Amino acid sequence: MSSAPPEIHETVGHGPVADLAARRAYDQAWRQFAQQQSAEEFCGSWLVIQSHNIGGVSDGVVILLKPGTKSYAPVAFYPENPRDRMHLARVSERALQEGQGIVQPVEQGAELEAGGPRYQLAYPVRVDGEIRGVVGLEIAPRPEPRLQVAMRELQWGSSWLEVLLRRHADPVEAERQRLKLALDLVSTLLELPSLKESSTAFTTELASRLGCDRVTLGMLEGKRVRVAAVSHSPQFEKRANLLRAIERAMEESVDQAEMVVHPPEREGRMVVAQAHEALAHESQAGSAATFPLVHGDQVIGALTFERAAGQRFDAPSLELCAAVAAVAGPIIELKQGNEAGLPRLAGRSAKNLWQKVAGPGHPGWKLGALGVGALALFLAFTTGEFRVSADSTVEGVVQRAISAPINGFVTEAPLRAGDTVRQGQVIARLDDRDLRLERIRIESQREQFTKQFREAMGKRERAQVAIVSAQIAQAEAQLALVNEQLARTALAAPFDGLIVSGDLSQRLGAPVERGQVLFEVAPLADYRVVLHVDEREIAYVAEGQSGELTVTSMPGERFAFKVRSITPVNVAKEGRNLYRVEAALAQEARARLRPGMEGVGKISIDERKLVWIWTHGLTDWVRLWLWSHLP
Repeated sequence: MSSAPPEIHETVGHGPVADLAARRAYDQAWRQFAQQQSAEEFCGSWLVIQSHNIGGVSDGVVILLKPGTKSYAPVAFYPENPRDRMHLARVSERALQEGQGIVQPVEQGAELEAGGPRYQLAYPVRVDGEIRGVVGLEIAPRPEPRLQVAMRELQWGSSWLEVLLRRHADPVEAERQRLKLALDLVSTLLELPSLKESSTAFTTELASRLGCDRVTLGMLEGKRVRVAAVSHSPQFEKRANLLRAIERAMEESVDQAEMVVHPPEREGRMVVAQAHEALAHESQAGSAATFPLVHGDQVIGALTFERAAGQRFDAPSLELCAAVAAVAGPIIELKQGNEAGLPRLAGRSAKNLWQKVAGPGHPGWKLGALGVGALALFLAFTTGEFRVSADSTVEGVVQRAISAPINGFVTEAPLRAGDTVRQGQVIARLDDRDLRLERIRIESQREQFTKQFREAMGKRERAQVAIVSAQIAQAEAQLALVNEQLARTALAAPFDGLIVSGDLSQRLGAPVERGQVLFEVAPLADYRVVLHVDEREIAYVAEGQSGELTVTSMPGERFAFKVRSITPVNVAKEGRNLYRVEAALAQEARARLRPGMEGVGKISIDERKLVWIWTHGLTDWVRLWLWSHLP
């Protein structure tokens, strides 16, 4: 578009442009439009010009998005005299919500002119697909064809506002858009699994999107840079003179660890660019720019961009290329590391570590290396006590189980796990009503047999006397059994001790089956420690060794014990084979411990080198692995 005022072929205001004052205002708007200093001045002059071009405009407003917010505010009005423009606010809001141009007649109830109703127009202003503002106008009545022409004029004219918004874009937003474009370009590296294929696609995408004749990716190998990918060229001759010139240009940028551009984008920048000048001469390119690829604080390669003659790299293009190189460096390093073999990867890691330790700088790494060396010497010559650790449990030497003597129901349970009991003290009772009724029945049956016995004796019926005598004996045996069962419904402690398991206080009335274990009682004064030792450590354990126990409830206390026996039976638990080792507690420890306590026990073996103590598990695993895999 030209910045000079066009010849007026429409009407200004409500009639032809014949009034000298209107003509002067129109010319003044064009002058301000060409020399605008701010967004408000630009929008004001643009709105005057647009209103005169469309013709018949009685009200107009330009509304823009506030930078850094999600709210909109008016920045220009036509005419400038203050008046209520809420009617334009409504149609503008509708255009923002629907995201398209709006044409609607003035609401019913407003005064109608001779040509029909007045119209309200609104059109959103977009930048990069996002709505950044809206223009609202109210125009005089006109037929449908001229109404379409007015809407088209408004649509075309809004492109000037798009130019303004791009020119006055928020620096933060501009940086965000640049980073977004850089990420979009770099995403090509992630689309293909192979580094070679993805690098070729990446350089080709850069050349196409950034208007370059050629984009080349080079990787640092030792002290030289080798070409790894060339745009639009899946295959290339590595010994070609042009590629050697590109590699020298990359090395020039890598050696200086900064961007090199030829011709320079600004004078006075102290950068050596002889190789880039030679590259431009060799390739007949108009300009060349190279950016080092950095991962952490290490340069891993470079990106070289070449453009045709007459197409220099401007500041925005260089900023975008720099952003692409900054994002691509870590991704390329990651893909290269994933594809490298284990020896090569280990060599690179060792080299990087040695450079940090022996090279200049990195005082933290040097101090760390000295510390590791001192620690290694300390571990190699210092001895310590080797102890085997194992999960441990305190148990009674004897644990008596109290089982249900009959099938029945729980009626009383005054004691539970954790309570101390005396010998003969009732722990729980079972319901005995059925047994009492059974005893009454048997007693009455015995009385009946006794009566029959007397009658048979009086009649001297010997056979009957023998039968009844047997029945009486059977009844007395049944009665003795019932009495015994009644006596056993009271579950009593077999000795003084501690209930270590069992709680029927919450199961009153619940049924129990004969033989079901209800409680376990352990003596109070005689405990032992059971250690579950891993099979990898069991070879070091022997009877008579001493150790210390710490339980969860008393983590600050240590209780001495001595290994008494090692069972030859292992138990699988949580994927490990564990052996049961029993140990006797010292006499002074028994008063404070209780059966069921859990903790960690450590068995003292002997004195060993600290380095052996801390690494014998690893060395044993390596020996076993080598034995199982080597022929």
